[in-house]
Amino acid sequence: MKTPIKYFCLFAFLLLGLTNTFAQIETSRWKAQIAVGLNSPAQDGLVRPFVAKSTNFPTINLGIQRMFKPQIGAKLDFGYNRIANDDNTPEFKVNYTRINAQFVYDATNDITFLPVGIALVGHVGPGYSIIKPLGDFKDNNISFLNVMGGLEFHYKIASTVSIYLDTSYIFGFASEFDPLTKGFGSFNGNLFTATVGVSFSLSGCRTCND
Repeated sequence: MKTPIKYFCLFAFLLLGLTNTFAQIETSRWKAQIAVGLNSPAQDGLVRPFVAKSTNFPTINLGIQRMFKPQIGAKLDFGYNRIANDDNTPEFKVNYTRINAQFVYDATNDITFLPVGIALVGHVGPGYSIIKPLGDFKDNNISFLNVMGGLEFHYKIASTVSIYLDTSYIFGFASEFDPLTKGFGSFNGNLFTATVGVSFSLSGCRTCND
């Protein structure tokens, strides 16, 4: 092969690699997420004799994520959770909603044994929880600050789409409430959630091949 052709092939190869890297960065810059799953409340967040189910449905999470660097970013997300009474205990239902601003760290490159197409992303940040009981206790509303942390396991199914499993823990900074008023039918404890969802790009590479 003649020397000019070698240089041309090398240049083309480098250009293709840079273009592909840039496209990957762009598709990761802005993402939207939606997930559905279950939640498990800490029982000490309820006034006796109220007892919640150990697992409750649904939990719904919606978020917008912005990556400032390939591994570092932030997201704003909203969560809705329904908590209901266990069998043979006083009846109640609670809507637990939250909004959190979270730091995001993509640890995929730090863990060399992950299979191709799998990504591991951590997130943590402060937020605000709003508790609204339903039924007979609908006036016992409370709200408090929280901090949320979790891990997401992503599996890439297209250039701009991945499905993911998220496990998170929400720690509430709630004060004790009066068991005769705010306590009945309300919840001021911590919450574990497990959801499955879809993450899709809102930026770059709109005509990428899978």
